Amino acid sequence: MQNSVIRDADTNSAPHSGVGKWSNWQKLLFRFAFIFYVLLIVPLDWEWYKNLFSNKIIFDFLNSLMGFRGTVFTSVSSESGRWGIGSYANWGVVFLIAVAGALVWTFIARKSKRRSYNILNYWLGVLIRYRIAMGIIVFGFMKFYPVQMPYPGLGSLHANFGDFSGYKLYWHSVGIVPGYEVFLGVVEILAGVLMLFRSTILIGAVLNAAVLYNIAHANHAFDGGVHVYSAVTVVLSLYFILQYAPGIWKLLIKQQDVQPHRYFPVYRQKWLRTTAVVTRSILIFLFVGVYGYLRYDLHYVRKETKEPVTPALSGSKGYYNVSEFRRNGEILPYDPTDSVRWHDVIFEKYSTMIYKVNKTKLIPLSNGSRQENDVDRNYELSGIGGGSRFLYYDADTVSQVLTFYDKGELNTGFSNSRGKNRGRDYKEYRKPDFALKYSRPSDTRIILEGVDDSKDSLYIVLDRLEKSYPVQIARKD
Repeated sequence: MQNSVIRDADTNSAPHSGVGKWSNWQKLLFRFAFIFYVLLIVPLDWEWYKNLFSNKIIFDFLNSLMGFRGTVFTSVSSESGRWGIGSYANWGVVFLIAVAGALVWTFIARKSKRRSYNILNYWLGVLIRYRIAMGIIVFGFMKFYPVQMPYPGLGSLHANFGDFSGYKLYWHSVGIVPGYEVFLGVVEILAGVLMLFRSTILIGAVLNAAVLYNIAHANHAFDGGVHVYSAVTVVLSLYFILQYAPGIWKLLIKQQDVQPHRYFPVYRQKWLRTTAVVTRSILIFLFVGVYGYLRYDLHYVRKETKEPVTPALSGSKGYYNVSEFRRNGEILPYDPTDSVRWHDVIFEKYSTMIYKVNKTKLIPLSNGSRQENDVDRNYELSGIGGGSRFLYYDADTVSQVLTFYDKGELNTGFSNSRGKNRGRDYKEYRKPDFALKYSRPSDTRIILEGVDDSKDSLYIVLDRLEKSYPVQIARKD
């Protein structure tokens, strides 16, 4: 490579330095690593490329590019395949392919006089560095604002502890401390930026490995579902840590002088140097500046978040006791085992009403990805059981009517592909489940009456109870 040189005069340095002649086992190990890491990084699903370039706005393009996952096939369809060891099935396939590929590569190159793979190792490192940076910066900005783990709503504060899935407990434990979530975001963004500069590769790799290892094992413990993505970043970071490890051991443990020997290209022509600087500057500007601004615009300007943003019925927020419940004219007394009578009602600060009955319901296990329309945002009900029904409502304050849309298992009118619903009014693909007239005799009482989706006539008296929440009291103290 005429335009690249080794920035070190000592070409007889130790084999681990990446400079000088490599031993046969080092060449074999590199061939395996090259194939293994490329297959982990590069998406092999042509549908992914089709979706990537079909994005019509730059945020979706960058989000798809920065959040991609390289896979050989879809993981096994089972509980283990989603949360357990089965979810690493792709790694096993990639490992076997890399072993076979390395052996074939070694056989083909058996008569080669190549002394090392310094150049190829450098460019593989570039691919790994930018892959780590893109991935961690995505999650960093989601925490920095913070939107990945929102503060729990009243529905969560009133849910029984045993009704939560493991991951929802984990996410709420972070969401109740927004300052800590912002701190995590700063650390992740910093870790990503450090990978973009050669002089800070090791610091960035160590920071990324530490942060993502913690996330990976926490997701294993709480069934979070992103353990594989996190673990991949740890494995990618180890590629650099292992190369620096011998020198660090010699310096810190054996307390001997260390002269680093690393290969990197030096471009002799001015236009090549300019191109390299401009290219890296553009990438950094896109990854950090543009993406950071677009993420802010998405959540704080366009309000496309995990939580609903439509304001609640004025003055309705709170926890309500169902003082009276009539069904088809018959008064139903309170019974905790009743599957028809509402036990209690919650009006959130946004346009969601929740009522609880003694009835088994499907529990969404997704992490509540952002949606454009409030009716499709399901983070508030994801991972929560206990018979609670979450309803989005439109409030007609003139006619005093609340029109309800079920946000749970009945919400089949929208596609999980956000692009298909972008720009569409939810009324185009959702029909209301039922509507109830409301009246407000006092500031703390709401009366609902009408016909529900079971064609039953309802008359419900709700009285708001003043509640104190330990989490909020502790924050004030």
